[in-house]
Amino acid sequence: MSTDADTLSRLDRVVLAGEVPTNLSACILADRDQAVADLAFENSFQPLLPIPDPGPYVLHLMIRDGRLVFDVRSATEVPLIAIGLALGPFRGLIKDYQMLVDSYLMAVQEGREARIQAIDMGRRGLHNEGAALMRERLAGKIEIDHDTARRLFTLVCVLHQKVPAR
Repeated sequence: MSTDADTLSRLDRVVLAGEVPTNLSACILADRDQAVADLAFENSFQPLLPIPDPGPYVLHLMIRDGRLVFDVRSATEVPLIAIGLALGPFRGLIKDYQMLVDSYLMAVQEGREARIQAIDMGRRGLHNEGAALMRERLAGKIEIDHDTARRLFTLVCVLHQKVPAR
């Protein structure tokens, strides 16, 4: 059973903004689409800094000048607060994500089912690590649950891609 606070402490929508890569592999596109769909279905998102709107919120997520920017807006797109995080702490995990995606695509092409399953386990672990880092970096600014953090981490990895589709 949800409360009014649960209804308000959430994202109504996520918009990938800025220079969003358009030449993504099918695997990365599927990850992006799944993360967006999962966020639309269920999330927990509450800015902790004083803002005049209780939510729900629209999040414009982007990478700008080497920083991850959470541009939080009201449901009617009125800007409320922008929070920038250094990308440095995420870079290793983003690089690992790309390596796992590349390995997954190769395993699929080769039809190696056992390898695909092992890579999927690695991806889950990597997403858990990314979620923990996301929550840590947003501490005191935005409160999010683990699943929301996992999905946002996926979107950060998508925004950071600069490789052509295969």
